[in-house]
Amino acid sequence: MPHCTVEYTRNLDARGDIPGLLAKLAAKFRDSDGVFPIGAIRVRAIRLDEYVIADGAADDAFVHITVKIGEGRPAEFRKAFFDAFFDIAKDHLAPVFDERGTALSMYVEEVDEQGAYRHNTIHKRFGR
Repeated sequence: MPHCTVEYTRNLDARGDIPGLLAKLAAKFRDSDGVFPIGAIRVRAIRLDEYVIADGAADDAFVHITVKIGEGRPAEFRKAFFDAFFDIAKDHLAPVFDERGTALSMYVEEVDEQGAYRHNTIHKRFGR
C-alpha cells in the first residue's frame, strides 16, 4: 500500500486533467523516502457519470480522494505527508475552482492488517 482512488465528476474531463493529477499523486508517494514501497503504489481514477451535487441545479463538480495505507506510519509523518498531498490536488485543480463550484475532499484510512490479503510480485523489481 498505498492505494489511492480519485473519484471525479464527468464534467471535469475537459479541464480537470485527471491523468495529470494521478501522475502528480503517484510521484508524491514515490517521493516518501521509502515510507511507501514503490512496488505497492496504486493510483487510479473513477469517472462518475451519474451524480447529484448540492441542489442539482448548477454545473457543480467534485473530486473525492480515498487513500488506504497500511498501519504503522507515525502520526507526524501522516499529517505532514497528507497535508502536502492534499495541497497537490488543490493546486492542480485551481483552474477548475475558478470556473465552477467544485468540492474537493480526501479521506486517509489505515487498513487493519488482520483483514488485508496481498500477493505482489512487483516488489521483486525494486529489490524488496
